[in-house]
Amino acid sequence: MTDQEIIKAIDIVDRLGGMTVNERLYACGLMDEFDKALIGDKTKAKKILELLGVDKPSIEKIVIE
Repeated sequence: MTDQEIIKAIDIVDRLGGMTVNERLYACGLMDEFDKALIGDKTKAKKILELLGVDKPSIEKIVIE
């Protein structure tokens, strides 16, 4: 999935702010993409979380280098 496709998936969903990280990933259809990125491309995993509006300290806890 390209960055543009990820952004498009996120833009479709309203009000991500009140959701947990898992809820945001699920609502945007990015759960599988994130899981793959978490294993093979940490930079992409961080980018997905950043685009979902997850704060930097939480991203660092979720994506362990």
